[in-house]
Amino acid sequence: MDETPNLGLPYIMAAQAQKHVTHNEALRTLDALVQLTVLDRDLATPPGSPADGARYIVGPGPTGDWTGQVDNIAAWQDGAWRFYAPGQGWLVWVADEDVLLAFDGTAWVTAGGGIDSLNPVTGGLLGINATADTSNRLSINSAASLFNHAGAGHQMKINKAATGDTASQLFQTNFSGRAEFGLTGDDDFHVKVSPDGSAWHEAIVIDRNSGEVSFPNTTLSGGRERLSANRTYYVRTDGNDANDGLTNSAGGAFATIQKALDVVGGLDLATFQVTIQIADGTYTGAVVVDKPWVGGSLVLVQGNVATPANVIVSVTSNHAFHIKATLPCPLRVKALEGRTTTSGDVIRLEAPSAIEFDGMRFGACAGAHARSMFPGGRINFVSDYTISGGAQRHWYTEFGAIRATGLTITLTGTPAFANQFALSDMSGGMDVGGNTFSGSATGTRYLATRLSLIAVGGAGATYLPGNAAGSTANGGVYA
Repeated sequence: MDETPNLGLPYIMAAQAQKHVTHNEALRTLDALVQLTVLDRDLATPPGSPADGARYIVGPGPTGDWTGQVDNIAAWQDGAWRFYAPGQGWLVWVADEDVLLAFDGTAWVTAGGGIDSLNPVTGGLLGINATADTSNRLSINSAASLFNHAGAGHQMKINKAATGDTASQLFQTNFSGRAEFGLTGDDDFHVKVSPDGSAWHEAIVIDRNSGEVSFPNTTLSGGRERLSANRTYYVRTDGNDANDGLTNSAGGAFATIQKALDVVGGLDLATFQVTIQIADGTYTGAVVVDKPWVGGSLVLVQGNVATPANVIVSVTSNHAFHIKATLPCPLRVKALEGRTTTSGDVIRLEAPSAIEFDGMRFGACAGAHARSMFPGGRINFVSDYTISGGAQRHWYTEFGAIRATGLTITLTGTPAFANQFALSDMSGGMDVGGNTFSGSATGTRYLATRLSLIAVGGAGATYLPGNAAGSTANGGVYA
């Protein structure tokens, strides 16, 4: 044997001449490999003016004097390159990176149990008790991970290149996504879930500009979806209340006006208008509004603008529209016909709200066509309309108010009013001057009683429809 088995140091042989040559050769090898430190591990081309004793790990694709020496130790000794092939377990300190490497028999890897190479040339991978790859450059198999502070606190940062990219945390079951939160596809903050890793459902979105929170797929008891634009819900006789109401088809529309208003009651309108568009047909369900809208906007319930008689709300033993929320819920009912049988008003307002009638038809009614009976509540008629059926009363106020001025009110078929066309009672008020009545009716024209007012702008005692004189009592005023 002429040399040592591990470092290949030459032996001085018996009776060898010039023993100093062999001895110095061994010293050069020891000087190159003991307490091994290299200046760099990424170079493929030899440096131009290396210092005597400088050492390098030859990088990938070497050229020139380093050709064919990848991963070997290159040492500049006595004006020439000398190469040493590493053995498994050799350690080397890389000075420009401040990292300790070990040779695993195939490649240089970061020294330390289970850690893959951090060399950016080979991919910059780190596996802790795991194998990292180019998709998961950091991979950890562990029951827990601790990120502790090194000072007052600790931040974990996830950065993305552009707005349309993703910076998020993904939670998986058997490597299939189930929940994710972060900046997914834009710069709003999203929280979403998935049943299978493929179909995803947005649960929460936080607007990056305002901080406003929306719940796109949730009807909330403690929170509300906040609108960011006007919205229309559709109601059809062939619809279904299990639909979402957002498309005008049998498979998309609601079946009842009540369902649409219930959905609106769960929204934050955020100043945007909601329209409930009702298709032609007859709807027999009573409509009750018992909670206010949030967001300060008017809700429009709209029938057929061209032919209001094509949309009929006809209710038995109940009110067609019963507004009784304890807080304001501004509502406009437009271009449909209201009817009741047995009992009930077309609209009964028992809330401090302003309710508007626009382009309406009032058919046969067991109670009053329009009844306002709450202090601060007002029914406003904002456009011309038609009365096609009789009632106990057309206008009826108790504590509340009704306003209809400057309109053309058409009466067809001589409707009969069993009590009065207009009754104002219990400090109620009516402002109904300046109208033009086309057609006629039967019944008492008016009664103003108990400190109530019917203001007709001095139009005279026969101004309102009917064939019997009106009267005042108990401090009521007709003027």
